[in-house]
Amino acid sequence: MTNNDDMPLYIISVAAELVCMHPQTLRLYEKKLLIKPKRLGGKRLYSQRDIETLKFIQKLTQKLKIDLTDLAMISQLQNELEELKMMLERLNNQD
Repeated sequence: MTNNDDMPLYIISVAAELVCMHPQTLRLYEKKLLIKPKRLGGKRLYSQRDIETLKFIQKLTQKLKIDLTDLAMISQLQNELEELKMMLERLNNQD
């Protein structure tokens, strides 16, 4: 089941405009594994959740001055935490 926030909606130029970034910046964030847009026929498609993630990245890098290396570590830890939460939820549902 897919959440509506996860539906791919925006091509890279529109996504970049929505978050006031250059499309090349979005490509860099993808390369650094900070975001993973869906692909359709070789085109990147960004969901509303991706847009919110980009805004969060922008806040961390511009306002809090967190560099991309540290941001990649934060993102990895965040992903691991989400995986652990899902595992815990599955274990709790088995009881």
